[in-house]
Amino acid sequence: MQLLTFRYKFLQQILMISGALIALGNCFAVQGAISQSSRPNVILILSDDQGYGDVGFHGNTKIKTPHLDRLAAEGFELSRFYCSPVCAPTRASLMTGRYYYRTGVIHTSRGGAKMHGDEVTIAELLKDAGYKTGIFGKWHLGDNYPMRPEDQGFEETLIHKSGGIGQSPDQPNSYFNPWLWKNGTKQKAVGYCTDVFFEAAIDFIDRQKTDRQPFFVYLPTNAPHTPLEVSPSYWEPYQKAGLNETTAKVYGMVSNLDDNMGKLMAYLEKSDLLDTTIVLFIGDNGPQQKRFNAGLRGRKSWTYEGGIRVPFLASWQGRFQRGMKSDQIAAHIDILPTLLALTKTPQPESLKLDGMDLSKVLLGKNKAFPKRSLFFQVHRGLTPQQYQNSAVITNRFKLVGYPGTFGNENLMRNAEPTLELYDILADPGEQNNLIQSNPKATQELRRQYETWFLSMKQSRNFEPGIIIIDQEKENLCVLCRYQDGNFFQGISQGWMVKIMHSGLYQVQIDKGLKQKPGKLIVNWQGQQTHEFLIQNESKAEFELSAGTGILDIWFQAEGEDRIQPADNGTLGDVTLKQVD
Repeated sequence: MQLLTFRYKFLQQILMISGALIALGNCFAVQGAISQSSRPNVILILSDDQGYGDVGFHGNTKIKTPHLDRLAAEGFELSRFYCSPVCAPTRASLMTGRYYYRTGVIHTSRGGAKMHGDEVTIAELLKDAGYKTGIFGKWHLGDNYPMRPEDQGFEETLIHKSGGIGQSPDQPNSYFNPWLWKNGTKQKAVGYCTDVFFEAAIDFIDRQKTDRQPFFVYLPTNAPHTPLEVSPSYWEPYQKAGLNETTAKVYGMVSNLDDNMGKLMAYLEKSDLLDTTIVLFIGDNGPQQKRFNAGLRGRKSWTYEGGIRVPFLASWQGRFQRGMKSDQIAAHIDILPTLLALTKTPQPESLKLDGMDLSKVLLGKNKAFPKRSLFFQVHRGLTPQQYQNSAVITNRFKLVGYPGTFGNENLMRNAEPTLELYDILADPGEQNNLIQSNPKATQELRRQYETWFLSMKQSRNFEPGIIIIDQEKENLCVLCRYQDGNFFQGISQGWMVKIMHSGLYQVQIDKGLKQKPGKLIVNWQGQQTHEFLIQNESKAEFELSAGTGILDIWFQAEGEDRIQPADNGTLGDVTLKQVD
C-alpha cells in the first residue's frame, strides 16, 4: 500500500513537472509569436528620375505633392541623401547595401545592368527571417536567371522588364494597360502603370495582414521616367499654369504618384498598420530633363549634386522622430543595414557591406552620424576608367572627377585628371571651385577615392553578372541584345552566358522587317556554325556544348553584310530553348 502511494505521488509530481514544462514551452512559443508579430513591416518606395526639386517640400511652388509634403512634415527627412546618378546602379546598391561595382552592375544597359546571382539582397535576408516579400514595379538588375527578382528573394513579383515600360525586350508596350510579368508569366494589366503597381502592393499587404505575417514590399515605380505618358487630367493643369509640355507631363506623373502615396497611407491608417509599418520613400537619381532642382547643379547622369541628391523620407508612427530633418550625409548603401537593424534581422558574418546602419538616428538615439565619405561613379561602357564621372563626398567637401563624361567610353586622360573641389556646406550649388586654393582637402579625397576604386576592382574586376542558360530554371531564355548584350564601342559582341547542359537548342532571332533568306549564325566556344533560313523563317536548331563564354548569334541576309543593331529595339534579340 505504501509502495502504491509512493508511486502515485511520484506520478503526480512527474505530471506536474511535465505540465509546468509544457506551460513554459507554450509561454516561450507565445513570446516567440509576439516577437514575430511585433517585428515591423517594411514598405520601400523608389521613384524613377524624380529629382530633389520634384516635390513641394523642397521649395517647388509649381508642383502639387500634398501627400509627400505631409509625409515630410510628419516623418523623418534626410536632406542630404545620395544615390547613383542613374537607375540600375542605385537599385543594386539599394538591394545589397554594397557599392554597385561590387555586384556586377556597371551601368544601365548594353550588358551593364546584370547583377550577379550570388549577391545577397534585402529581400533574401528578410524572407529567411520570416517575412513575406513582394516587388511591384521596376527591377532593372537582370531579366534572366539567376538575376530575376524571383531568384533574389521575392516571393511575389509584378514587374516590367528592362529599364522601362516600352523598352526592349518589352516592345511594344505602354504605361496604360501595360504588359507586365506576374510571377514569371506575361499578362495584360488594366489601368495606368503606377496605379496598377500600388493596387497590387496593397492587395499583397492585405493578404499578409490576414495571415498576421510581417511583410516587405518593394515598390519601385517607373514614373516619372520617359516616355512621359500620363492622363491629360494630370498634366494639362500644369500646362495651363504656364509650364512647358515636358515639365507638365513630368509633374503630372509625380502628382499621380503622390495620389497613390495618399491612398497607400490612408489604407495603412484604416488597417491600423501605421504603428507597425516602416515606410521609406526615395528617388533613384536626379531629373532627366532640365527643370527646377532646388538650386542644385546638374541632373541625371551627372555627379554634381543635382544628379545624385534625391528625396528621402522615413515614417514609422510612434517610433521615428516626428517632423525631424537631418543634413548628415547618407546614401542608398545604408538602406539594407538600417532595415536589418530595425527588423532585428541578423547580418550573416560572410556578408560584407559598404553601408551604415542609420536606425539609431531615425529612432532618436543618436543625433549625428560618424565621420564618413561616400563614393559615386557611373559611365557608359563595361570598362571603368579611374575618376571618370566620379565624386567623393564628406559632410563638408566634395571632389568631382571628369564631370559630364557619363557617355564617353574613350576618356582622353591628361597627365593629371580633371578635378573640381567644392565646400558643399557653404556652396551647395557647386559654383566656387576650390581645387587650387585647398590642396590639402584635394589630396586627402584623391587618396580616399583611389583606395576605393582599387577595392571595387578587386571585388569582381568589374565583370557583369552572367546569364545562366538552364531549362530547369528558365523554360525559355530571352537574350535581349540592347539590354543584356556585351557592347564595345557601340558594337554588339554577343552575350556572356553559362550553358549548363550540352544539347540541341532551338534558336530564334528577331529579324525585324527584313524577312529575307539568309544565314542564322552562331559563334560559341570558338566555333562558328550556321543554318540557312528561307524567307519569313526565323529559327533553327544548333548543338551547343556546356560551358561559359561569349555567345554571339546573328542573322545575315543573303548578299548583305552583318547588321549591328545598337538602338533600343528588338532587332537581333534571340530566344533559346533546349529541345533534347
